[in-house]
Amino acid sequence: MMRLGRTTLVALAVFAGCAAAAHAAPPTVVPSPGYDARLQEQRAASHARTTPATPANPPVVHRHAKRKSRH
Repeated sequence: MMRLGRTTLVALAVFAGCAAAAHAAPPTVVPSPGYDARLQEQRAASHARTTPATPANPPVVHRHAKRKSRH
């Protein structure tokens, strides 16, 4: 019985250690001023090029009246 409890405790400790390591941040978390400047320039250029969205097809004009239910 003591062995089962020890095995369970070790398994729980290993699982907790693996779960804690999953929240590690990569070394690229620190922002780069040069990259941020280029990214802002690229976004500004792409916003300047965009045109307002227009519908591809004109609205449909219905020529026939809907039939009324007979019952």
